[in-house]
Amino acid sequence: MRLLPREEKFYHLFLKQVEIISEASRLLLDGVRNGNARLTSVATEISVLEHKGDEVIHELFTRLNQTFITPIDPEDIHNISSALDNVLDGLEDTSHRLISYRINPVPETMVTLSEIVKACSRAMTSAFQELERGGPIMEHCIEINRLENEADLIGRSAVVDLFDREKDPIMLIKLKEVYEFFEATIDSCEDVADLLQNVVVKNS
Repeated sequence: MRLLPREEKFYHLFLKQVEIISEASRLLLDGVRNGNARLTSVATEISVLEHKGDEVIHELFTRLNQTFITPIDPEDIHNISSALDNVLDGLEDTSHRLISYRINPVPETMVTLSEIVKACSRAMTSAFQELERGGPIMEHCIEINRLENEADLIGRSAVVDLFDREKDPIMLIKLKEVYEFFEATIDSCEDVADLLQNVVVKNS
C-alpha cells in the first residue's frame, strides 16, 4: 500500500507527445513524397499538431509542479518532455522551410531523411510504451542512435553532392538549410533516446 501519492500520468502525457510526433512525421513523409501541393496542407496540419503538443507540455509541467512524488526524477521528466517538444518544433520548422523555399521537386535524399524521422518516431513510441510498463527500452534507444548515425551519413553526402552539382547559389543555400533542419530534428530524437538511457541507468 502506498502511503504517499505517486503520479503515474506522466507516462501517459509522454505517450501523448510521442503520438503527436508520430502523426507529424507521417504527415511530413506524405508531403515530401507528394510534392508542394500536398506539402502546403501538411505544413498547416503539422502547425496544428505543434499547438496540441504545446498544450500537452503545459499540462505536464503544471502536473509536475503540483506532484509530490513522481515516477522518475522531476528533472528527468522536464528534460524528456522538453526534448520531445524540440522534435515536434523541428518537424514544424522543416515542413515550413520546404514550403517557404519552394523546394520542388523534393530531393530523394530528403524523402529518405523523412523516412528516418518516421522510423525514429516508431522507436520512440515503443520506448515510451516500455517505460510505462517498466519493460526494456534500451533496444529502442539504440535503434534511434543507429538511425541518427545513418541520417548523418546521408545528410553529409547530400551536402557534398549539393556543392558539386547545384549551380544556383540561392537554391544551394536553401537546400543546405533544409538539410540542416532535418539533421537538427533527428538529433533531437537522439537527445530523447539519450535521456531515456540516463533514466534507465539512474533507476537500475
